[in-house]
Amino acid sequence: MPYADLREFLRALEKAGQLLRITDEVMPEPDLGAAARAANNLGDRSPALLFDNIHGYRDATVALNVIGSWPNHALMMGLPADTPVKEQFFAFAERYRAFPVAPERRGAAPWQEVGVRHGINLFELLPLFRLNRHDGGFYIDKACVVTRDPDDPADFGRQNVGIYRLQVKGPDVLGIQPVPQHDAGLHLRLAEERGENLPIAIAVGTEPVIGVVAGMPLAYDQSEYEMAGAIQGAPYSITAAPLTGLDVPWGAEVVLEGEVLAGRRELEGPFGEFTGHYTGGRRLPVVRIHQVSMRPRPIFEQLYLGMPWTELDHMVGINTCVPLYEQLKADFPEIEAVNAMYTHGLVAIISTRRRYGGFAKAVGLRALTTPHGLAYCKVVIVVDETVDPFNLPQVMWALSTKFHPGRDTVRVPGLSVTPLDPGSEPPGVTDKLILDATTPVAPDVRGHHGHQVHDPAGTARWEAFLKERLA
Repeated sequence: MPYADLREFLRALEKAGQLLRITDEVMPEPDLGAAARAANNLGDRSPALLFDNIHGYRDATVALNVIGSWPNHALMMGLPADTPVKEQFFAFAERYRAFPVAPERRGAAPWQEVGVRHGINLFELLPLFRLNRHDGGFYIDKACVVTRDPDDPADFGRQNVGIYRLQVKGPDVLGIQPVPQHDAGLHLRLAEERGENLPIAIAVGTEPVIGVVAGMPLAYDQSEYEMAGAIQGAPYSITAAPLTGLDVPWGAEVVLEGEVLAGRRELEGPFGEFTGHYTGGRRLPVVRIHQVSMRPRPIFEQLYLGMPWTELDHMVGINTCVPLYEQLKADFPEIEAVNAMYTHGLVAIISTRRRYGGFAKAVGLRALTTPHGLAYCKVVIVVDETVDPFNLPQVMWALSTKFHPGRDTVRVPGLSVTPLDPGSEPPGVTDKLILDATTPVAPDVRGHHGHQVHDPAGTARWEAFLKERLA
């Protein structure tokens, strides 16, 4: 750690046996999307895929499933590939607390070697393909999108790096989905109130840490670059994009620069999303690209989306859990751990000690008002501190034996949620549930929970012994 660029990380994956190079000729469709789906179907230890022989393209290379497993996520953090998920969670949380780490500003970047300003045609410059059969077009869906607060452009913390789906609608035109609860959506609203276009830079094929951090639910004034430095344990390298002046990853493969056009909306979609459903066509903002900069023979990285689990779930699993954990723990020191890895945190499981009867329900309500909870956290399950929220059999045991449907359900109607949630009606509005599966404590004394079975003496020692023998 840190990795200089995507290429260095791919070499690290290959050394660890977590990269599969495919030199056979493949069709852009359906082979690339199907291969990524197949890798996801192999389970949570699947490798990254690298294709360099794509029919119809000369010298095109496509990387898929780069962080599509827990070994790859561990390697992204510089940990051994076999690091358990819960250990990765606590390592991520420890590094999160090192925020902020100031970035390193560097000069000319490798992606500045080739520049195109006139006659831009993204269909020729990039190896584009549909991920799922009913997608409405070609998408760029794993790029770091950079925008600034137009009311305070000098505030480095208010410069946002996020991941937003981008539909290639024309040779130099993209559709973008800046969800209103996310920072780019706020930046666009502020720009349109001023009657101005919003400058934008889009970095494709970055080193893995910024892609993970770009999907984190940070506070509005928290810099993703300063968080990336904290997570990788060293300053993150950035440079100024030549046309917009926006700060972009130094190690990117391709950088697109342009503007989100004020007041312009066009039909976008459908697109197979992380919920496992297609989102239909909607009128969304439009981006005009004015400059493309790239490395010679750039690596085009793409993210397969569909029925969980996919690479996205590994990317935004722990990086969603940790901010929720830290934000809740700041108010409630009793919080032990948070698992929000399911469908980007639409379901969250919180492990906590209790102060008094009804306390767990208050914890659940607070989760709904965190930056991430406002758009996600549709169902919050609260369990005891003795229940590992990452161990689903334990969570199901708590729901089975401690949850009283009539006493332990809190329903809050008419709250905001991501419009990508197919269960919301109208899109973006839903009822939310808190399920209290903790052991009742005074004054809420009820049930028969006084004689729980605990592990026999010496269990932990035997676990360590068996792990060593099975390794």
